[in-house]
Amino acid sequence: MSDFATSLSPDALAAVQGWLSSLKSERRMSAQTLEAYARDFGQFAQFMADHLGGAPSNRELAELTVSDFRAFLARRRSQGVESRTLARQLSSLCSFYRHAEKTGLFRNPALSALRSPKLPHAVPKPLSPEKARAVAKADALATDETPRWVLARDQAVLTLLYACGLRISEALNLTTLQADATTLSITGKGNKTRLVPLLPVAREAVTAYRDLCPFALSPKEPMFRGVKGGPLNARNIQLLIARLRGALGLPETATPHALRHSFATHLLANGADLRVIQELLGHASLSTTQVYTEVNRAHLLAQYRKAHPRA
Repeated sequence: MSDFATSLSPDALAAVQGWLSSLKSERRMSAQTLEAYARDFGQFAQFMADHLGGAPSNRELAELTVSDFRAFLARRRSQGVESRTLARQLSSLCSFYRHAEKTGLFRNPALSALRSPKLPHAVPKPLSPEKARAVAKADALATDETPRWVLARDQAVLTLLYACGLRISEALNLTTLQADATTLSITGKGNKTRLVPLLPVAREAVTAYRDLCPFALSPKEPMFRGVKGGPLNARNIQLLIARLRGALGLPETATPHALRHSFATHLLANGADLRVIQELLGHASLSTTQVYTEVNRAHLLAQYRKAHPRA
């Protein structure tokens, strides 16, 4: 919130703080989503402070025109921001203005005249089973100086992403208490809880890490640790996979999230029901999961021709 302090007047700052608090308490948004919303509004506030010649107040926020909002989006576009990010930033602004109207602070109908940028149709880019296993093994970069527990940790995290279809934040928030069960209870986006089987290969990887980890692991705290003993940061895993891409000759689309895509795609290819995959991924809507049918279209057609009596 420090960026807002110099970009907003006191009453507007209080309005933003109230909005973010409501997102946390009423909408139960994750810390990562809240951070993204706050960053989005911070960029908007900084632009408007320059655009208007001073920190805007609630009254000035209420009087912004369609042209003002478009000027902000145009500036972001000129800075190389892609349509998906622009759409999210516009969504953040709409959320703030809805909160301001709901709480009786002010309203501004200008936002309703703006259309969200058209988004490209995104299709997941999974890895092949062989490449996914090579990434999860995580030993392509290992040297004699690599601590055994660090290699075991990396293998455990990446195996959880691929074998259980976890998001990186979900894997890094796992506790030893959760990992002791045969089925993981995962609280994902929207505070929605789902059950995911802990496959033997994942259990073995987690056990190997725990046996080698030099730090005491509290049952109710994140079990994956950095080299100094603190909770492992997602950035460490992102950098690890970036290095593995080079070592294994993988495309730029090989990211931590690509392992989750691979989990879903490989399940579908081997006959898993789409609704089962939806539950395992924690998708609120089946339409979100159905994107994997596009990825696996050739396999689905082959299965159709094999199974249908008139094919």
